[in-house]
Amino acid sequence: MHNGNMNCISTRVSSAWRWMIAAECSEEHAIGGQIMGSNPSTKSGGNALIDLSSHVAIVTGGARGIGAAVARLFAEQGATVVIADMLESEGQDLAAQLGPKVSFRRHDVADEPAWEKLVAETVNLYGRIDALVNCAGILITDAILSFDRAQFDRVLRVNLVGTFLGIKHAARVMVKAKRGSIVNFSSSEGLQGSNSMAAYASSKWGVRGLTKVAAQELGASGVRCNSIHPGPVNTAMLNPTGRPAAELTTLSLFDYMPMRRAAEPLEIAQSCLYLVSDASSFVTGAEVAIDGGLTLGMRLRNRPGGPEA
Repeated sequence: MHNGNMNCISTRVSSAWRWMIAAECSEEHAIGGQIMGSNPSTKSGGNALIDLSSHVAIVTGGARGIGAAVARLFAEQGATVVIADMLESEGQDLAAQLGPKVSFRRHDVADEPAWEKLVAETVNLYGRIDALVNCAGILITDAILSFDRAQFDRVLRVNLVGTFLGIKHAARVMVKAKRGSIVNFSSSEGLQGSNSMAAYASSKWGVRGLTKVAAQELGASGVRCNSIHPGPVNTAMLNPTGRPAAELTTLSLFDYMPMRRAAEPLEIAQSCLYLVSDASSFVTGAEVAIDGGLTLGMRLRNRPGGPEA
């Protein structure tokens, strides 16, 4: 970028960095939090300090897996939750379990008129939308040289276009209200790239970039947008036959992870809870890796500090 305002911009940026450095040198910074053990409970265990009783949240992909854990945790914290998913039976059953503040809508995230209808119905029923969690996603794998174009497009439509449409329509309501939080599900594949993941990684890198653009465009209106990047999670995508979690640790994938296990859906949902709550009021444009260290880098075998040392 080269224009007449560049010197002015550079001066402001330099001043901002000087202020930040001075603040960091003159203040003590403490970070507090709860550290979960290596065998997390599958119970929801919400945070008593986070109250969502005044929040209305839409959770796509909320009928099962991570999305269901998010919907359950939000409901336990008092939120009004709209579960939006194509899995009608599972979504209706979950909504019935979670009580009168939770409802289900059959929803195709890649369909723009469906988004218009979902947002309008939510506002008509509840008067507001405080949070959107774009959790719906699909995984189709193949080598690049043999990947079917229609299947590649399908992954992009659901994972990336669906997220874009959700932001576009829900954020219009949030901008008017001057507040709101959007959480987009990317993946550890949105931080790296693995063979067979051409479509999935492309979509998740796209979600990562889209999140930052949304954070830039919506921040002045009080709307925050962040991305979550889960690693392997004990859901049907990783564990379609429902093997016990302890058996999953034998997968070769975990040889490359410091924590050497899959996450439980609750561990991902808890980060969503934080990001939609007022506890994260100054967090936007962040990419939160919840991957057990999968994307840290290569673990060197038979070297000091390695798993065999």
